[in-house]
Amino acid sequence: MQLKSYIPNFITLLNLFCGSIAVILAVNNLFLASVIFVFLGIFFDFFDGFFARKLQVQSALGIQLDSLADMVTSGLVPGIIMFKLLSLSADGPSINVSSWSTFMQWEGFKLNPIALLGLCITLASAYRLAVFNLDEEQQSYFKGLPTPANTLLIVSLPLILEFQNSDAMNSIILNKWFLLAVTFLSCYLLNSNIKLFALKFKNYGFKDNAIRYTFILLSLVILVVLQFAAIPLIILIYIILSLLNTKNI
Repeated sequence: MQLKSYIPNFITLLNLFCGSIAVILAVNNLFLASVIFVFLGIFFDFFDGFFARKLQVQSALGIQLDSLADMVTSGLVPGIIMFKLLSLSADGPSINVSSWSTFMQWEGFKLNPIALLGLCITLASAYRLAVFNLDEEQQSYFKGLPTPANTLLIVSLPLILEFQNSDAMNSIILNKWFLLAVTFLSCYLLNSNIKLFALKFKNYGFKDNAIRYTFILLSLVILVVLQFAAIPLIILIYIILSLLNTKNI
């Protein structure tokens, strides 16, 4: 086996490595640092497929490894972040497990059952990735929102809280009903039958890639204007453009 065949898998493992670090940071409430490693993981996730195609070394192993890495970076991390956000926002009763500390070191740990619903994102991501691996149709398009795109939607919430400095946005994001709505919408979009275009360029001509160039241009403009608050809007534009262009997907 040629050395070049290992390059895409090594890049995929870098995605998994970054995702694992992001999990540790998110669990410790270091959201900004966690999101940075999520972005790095998604970066590697894009380029493992790119190099696999360029080097013509696509393999069944690479497909499975890619999904396993995505399960951590784009499945577990957004679930944990939503769990943490719901923990901050939920005002219902919590379970105090300090009485269990005789056999588990959980002294003073409190668990809000509502917050556990955030992990539905992780479950929905796992289901989507399993279906994707078995679906031979999704070569030039996606059926349902890709897990990296969904992850960007979820991780944009703590970024908006951190950097937008808007009381109105903060009150919305820290509203448990809003977070639950985002959670269930996320789970639906991940496993919906909506056909969404892929950002894969077979050539760079405008005619064949008009929808991709339009999306990239709109995204850049909105990011400059709205900063991190633009990310949910970009996901919405991605879905709308796909729905308007279903015949060409």
